[in-house]
Amino acid sequence: MNRRLVAILLAAFVIASACTYLIWRLLGNRMSASRQPATTRIVAAGGDIKLGTVLTQANLTTVDIAGPLPKGAILKPENVIGRGVISDLYQGEPILESRLAAPGSGGGLAATIPEGMRACAVKVDEVVGVAGFVTPGMHVDVMISGVPPGNQAVADEGAEVKTILQNLMVLSAGTDIQKDNEGKPQQVPVVNLLVTPEQAEVLSLASNGQTRIQLVLRNPLDTKVADIPGNAMGNLFGPLPKPKTVAVAKAKPAPKPFSIEIINGGKRSETNFSTPEVKK
Repeated sequence: MNRRLVAILLAAFVIASACTYLIWRLLGNRMSASRQPATTRIVAAGGDIKLGTVLTQANLTTVDIAGPLPKGAILKPENVIGRGVISDLYQGEPILESRLAAPGSGGGLAATIPEGMRACAVKVDEVVGVAGFVTPGMHVDVMISGVPPGNQAVADEGAEVKTILQNLMVLSAGTDIQKDNEGKPQQVPVVNLLVTPEQAEVLSLASNGQTRIQLVLRNPLDTKVADIPGNAMGNLFGPLPKPKTVAVAKAKPAPKPFSIEIINGGKRSETNFSTPEVKK
């Protein structure tokens, strides 16, 4: 075979192989790109962010989200800088509009209060305040216990307890520095509850020092307001049992003897006879 022909065939084979490889790579890249869903870059938390924090550039990062975006997702960092966080955020979590205060409202606890509502601080005992028993976002009922003033009938039965408010959301829980009777500073557990203005007045009256406030944890899905009449200390022990009377059987009266009068002509005589029970 002619060497020239062999060289031409070999060159044609190499060129065809190279073209086939390039076309395969090009089609493969396009097919893999078509299989990957489109992603969108959104703003996320660069680290753990506490409630009330005013966001800065140092708090932010971006993440790529494939498919539909979460409702309220934010695309530009400048749209969140300077706004307060109304609930805790965690590293890598997308920042949504529902987790931020309105622009210009600042940070802190005030930014978490919806319009028309109030935050009311309530002092609680150590049992409620420790170990994270009450944390932001939980729902509680408020009970008070004490002796009602001017009600002698209830005072005679001891302390009374009553549920005054139900299904209140906890905004924050922590400690406050207050002075005791000797003027020494002490830590007092304080819980801030989200209430209406009318409920704030009720809590203010309940915190007058004559009653004790206790929070009762409830399921946040249970929003039913129950009709609770209250209770008193005397009702816990119940009425004293009446002494039992022992019935005493009465003795039957002894049967009376009977007599028979015998008339014999002009004579009369009387003979007494006893019944069988008397003989026994």
